[in-house]
Amino acid sequence: MLSVRELRVQGRHGDLVAPTSFEAPIGALTLIQADGQETRTAVALAASGRYLPDEGTALWGADAGAKKNLKILRRTSALVDSSGINDAERHLSVRGLVAEDLSLLPRRHRALATPESWLTVHAFEDVAGEWVDELPAGRRVDLITDLALSDPAVRLLVVDSPDRHSGRAEDWLPRLDRLATDPGRPLAVVAVVGEVPVGWEAGVAVVGNAQPLEEVPA
Repeated sequence: MLSVRELRVQGRHGDLVAPTSFEAPIGALTLIQADGQETRTAVALAASGRYLPDEGTALWGADAGAKKNLKILRRTSALVDSSGINDAERHLSVRGLVAEDLSLLPRRHRALATPESWLTVHAFEDVAGEWVDELPAGRRVDLITDLALSDPAVRLLVVDSPDRHSGRAEDWLPRLDRLATDPGRPLAVVAVVGEVPVGWEAGVAVVGNAQPLEEVPA
């Protein structure tokens, strides 16, 4: 389980991420609502262990000490499609993105899949030559999440703003929910979004939810 406690990221003129707390258990999709792309990306970076917050903690599993747990969180998590960080470049084809991502896998896993075999096994050979940013939103989400899960060590997916590719929640929400609840691979899935889709009643947190209430004058 991912446990985030009073996590805060400071920006140039104030909090980029106001103090925020939430838990993301294995077997569930947790949505984190945040205003502004920079804030959403900062949440995703901190929740996946790619950025050390100015205050608070993001821990995976039992607390093994901040420094040791940060390494565990980084190794266990995949940061998916983070804007300006690891989203697909415009000039990349699907085949090119697959080749690039597979090359970043730990050495012991690289030999298990070539780009061509991966495309066939995951049923993307029909769009291998297309530009990634021209794929329909739903297919793009399928592609980037399948690639993230090519690393067997991943137990946590942190997806940055999947709703920026489509205003239709059905293009990304069912896919992420299926991944989280798949009994074949235990996963916790976190999606940092601009708006929580209407009707979603499962795990939700709002950035800034850990701020102390202001004292009301007597």
